[in-house]
Amino acid sequence: QLDAITGLLTEIEYHCSPNQDERPDKDDINGIVIHNISLPPGDFGGGWIDDLFLNKLDPKAHPYFKKIADLRVSAHLLIRRDGEIIQYVPFHQRAWHAGASCWNGRERCNDFTIGIEMEGCDEQTFEQAQYQQLSKVIKALNQSYPKLTTKTIIGHQDIAPGRKTDPGPFFDWQYLHTLLA
Repeated sequence: QLDAITGLLTEIEYHCSPNQDERPDKDDINGIVIHNISLPPGDFGGGWIDDLFLNKLDPKAHPYFKKIADLRVSAHLLIRRDGEIIQYVPFHQRAWHAGASCWNGRERCNDFTIGIEMEGCDEQTFEQAQYQQLSKVIKALNQSYPKLTTKTIIGHQDIAPGRKTDPGPFFDWQYLHTLLA
């Protein structure tokens, strides 16, 4: 369930990311962007994603981290491989997930979308538990934000083509839409 006052899902962990700010219009939430993330790339289950979103990533912990440790990014939610959900940014706030982006003729997609990270990568399928949790989250969001529909769920590659490829070819859009029907 979604607490309309706090903008947080109830009964899940909340780790407050410093990488957030006010939306230009908190009532203008009309898209959900699906991403994938794994740190280091292709590895699942560690605490590195949390560290990235909380600005605590140690650049010495892995060679790849030197490239990204200074990034200031976040998402509203992370859905881990086992279905665990962690929220980093209240939905009425702007998370920094989309970067340079454009959708339906509008730039700056962070302003009007909700970013959901799926723990995964472009080269592997996602887990059943992740789709189950994602569908529950989307249904809860649809109840609170009337502009959200199944047609407003998009991939990062859709809003940043040529720059981003996630959630990737193994994300099963048809299965997600079946769960949402």
